[in-house]
Amino acid sequence: MDGARCAVPADVRVGVKLWLSLDGKGVFGEGKWRLLDAIHRTGSLRAAADALGISYRKAWGDLRDAERALGVTFLERRRGGAEGGESRLSDTGRKWLTEYARFRTECKLYTERAFARWKERMGT
Repeated sequence: MDGARCAVPADVRVGVKLWLSLDGKGVFGEGKWRLLDAIHRTGSLRAAADALGISYRKAWGDLRDAERALGVTFLERRRGGAEGGESRLSDTGRKWLTEYARFRTECKLYTERAFARWKERMGT
């Protein structure tokens, strides 16, 4: 190394997009995690989809696809009638919600520390 300083602007931040994949296909990430969180907060898939600004059909399809790919059941569903249906997180869904949040936090902290070390090596 020639000892040159390659200053990194002070306002540069690091960002990482995190997702889980099977056979190269994304099956769970930020979007599905946010959807599980919204279902947990609102008590229904329809209200969660509305809160996130996505269609009910997309929300339902995304979760169904993730459940099939991962072999888990995120939601307990009760078909509607005059009173409407109900969707709430299963025990597995709540575990995924909690543990993926923890995983995201750990990855973010590691990435921020690695970024700080990189900036130091860059001479900033």
